[in-house]
Amino acid sequence: MKHLLEGSCLCGAVHWTFAGEPDGATACNCTACRRYGVLWAYDYENEGVHIRGETQAYVRGKALEFHFCPSCGCMAFWRGLQLDEEGRRRIAVNLRLAEPGAVALIPIDHFDGLDTFDDLPRDGKCVVDYWF
Repeated sequence: MKHLLEGSCLCGAVHWTFAGEPDGATACNCTACRRYGVLWAYDYENEGVHIRGETQAYVRGKALEFHFCPSCGCMAFWRGLQLDEEGRRRIAVNLRLAEPGAVALIPIDHFDGLDTFDDLPRDGKCVVDYWF
């Protein structure tokens, strides 16, 4: 049986599931992600990631829409606006909405979304190092 991670917003109206174990949690320093304070895990909509509940979206440019709970305001996920060549839609869930123990040992990946758009080397930290 495949591992399943789950997350939900503060009020419980929005839920996500992530099939499998993410190989990393991305901490991005772009103008949006640094303000949201999120840690992302990526897959494809209705494949590895499933969403339940109504959200409100903030559309960012021509690439992404950020979805949050309209009741409690928690940032739940982002979704790509374009389909890939196979007809799939990229999506990333906010691992901070999962129970801490379920994601504690997932390593942190750093992405410079502000200046270079480059993946940066891992520094040995895991999600548990970002809780406080």
